[in-house]
Amino acid sequence: MMKLCDVPDGSTVRIHLLSSRPELSLRLRELGFCENQELRLISNWRGRLICEILNARIGIDGPVAGEILVTGANQGTP
Repeated sequence: MMKLCDVPDGSTVRIHLLSSRPELSLRLRELGFCENQELRLISNWRGRLICEILNARIGIDGPVAGEILVTGANQGTP
């Protein structure tokens, strides 16, 4: 398990846990960042991440990405 901000560009991962404040976790879930959801990290440039999730590209900053724990796409729960 690792933080989303530590994932290399181009990797596909599965969200394991949102460890942020409840109101931020709720907003992330509204955007599609839910547990067991797959996403692809398109770019991590200077702490600003662009993720492809549910056929949409969403930008988040490094501190928020540091609160999203992920596993490899083929690991964890199916």
